Amino acid sequence: MSIETPQYKLIKKEANFEIRSYDEMVVARTSVNSDYKESTLTGFRRIAGYIFGDNDKEMKISMTAPVISDCPSSNEKPYEILFVMPKEHSLEDLPKANTDAVLLFGGWATETRSLNYQKKLLAFINKQGLMHKREAL
Repeated sequence: MSIETPQYKLIKKEANFEIRSYDEMVVARTSVNSDYKESTLTGFRRIAGYIFGDNDKEMKISMTAPVISDCPSSNEKPYEILFVMPKEHSLEDLPKANTDAVLLFGGWATETRSLNYQKKLLAFINKQGLMHKREAL
């Protein structure tokens, strides 16, 4: 089984360098504000979840290659991680990503504090009229 890759025309090749012109493509993109290693790992997992069915249609999407990540030379953040969507899909037929609700808090995350904040997060989610999937909430 081969993995789909984006189509391109080779414009120029010199040693290991290539200049390419890519066809139009749809990408799933996420940004992560951390160091390079954590950003690429978190970003990969986030988009992998999306293509493995963690989306509003619970639709599975074929994996493609390559996974693209930037590495800003100025050490700026956030980092962006992208998956190219299979060319059989258009932007219109792809599912929407599920969103996450997050409660930020400082200090040590003890079990008691975590359970307390889970209750507060659930109350916020319910107030917004959103649904949740995690049993822990």
